[in-house]
Amino acid sequence: MGDPKYPSRVWKKPKRPLNYDFMMEDLNTLGNYGLKNKRELWKARTELSRVRHQARSLLALRQEIRAQKEPVLMKSLVKIGLVKSDATLDDVLNLAVNNLLDRRLQTIVQRKFTLKTPYQARQAIVHGHVSIDDRIITVPSYIVTVKEENNIQISPKFKIQSPVVNTEPEVIEEASTEQI
Repeated sequence: MGDPKYPSRVWKKPKRPLNYDFMMEDLNTLGNYGLKNKRELWKARTELSRVRHQARSLLALRQEIRAQKEPVLMKSLVKIGLVKSDATLDDVLNLAVNNLLDRRLQTIVQRKFTLKTPYQARQAIVHGHVSIDDRIITVPSYIVTVKEENNIQISPKFKIQSPVVNTEPEVIEEASTEQI
């Protein structure tokens, strides 16, 4: 059970953290999705592992029991947009971490409002400029459901600054070399 002040971890570390190819893949994913640290990636992997485990255990059940429990899992995954409504348990087993990371509020805000970087989207969310149905969400890792996706709004106070572009060409004067 444990002390309520110290909740159990919701993530697991990778078994081989010093594998070079694995590390480079992780860093690429961190940059593409604007994650703060690897722990956010580990949480997503653990959640995906939990969903896959449920699908594998459903495949092992008898047909009558499976027919009762499978729609519950599939309905919850369709609700958050991980699978289509006509998906099977094989589609659930084929899910990747990127599918789950695409459903984060940070990623959806970046794509919907065409922000330049995921870090800019993260800053807008953390500073309270993003709301869903008049409810301000300040958690970048919030998983957005399909219903909520169309109701995401960004505050008019949030100004996207574009970099200042110098329209005048720079003139570089070359020093003339005179021979004496």
